[in-house]
Amino acid sequence: MKLPIIKHLTQFIEENDQDYLIETLEVLESLTEVSSISDEELDVLGELISNISGALEVHKMIQQGTDKKEALNSFMKRVLGSIDQ
Repeated sequence: MKLPIIKHLTQFIEENDQDYLIETLEVLESLTEVSSISDEELDVLGELISNISGALEVHKMIQQGTDKKEALNSFMKRVLGSIDQ
């Protein structure tokens, strides 16, 4: 996951609608089921899926009243904390 991408996608949601990202996420998840897809392509899809999912989660926190900067930082701390375990 890359914070600049999640931040950019969060801004996209604010300017447009989260439904665009939800539908994109569904398409990318569907692509992972293609049998002829390479491991490298799966890695790229996985990274995109992770960033979009992260942006949707950050957006949800913002909707619940968390400051945007705090929501981004909190999310990344949780991600890094889960990696360290």
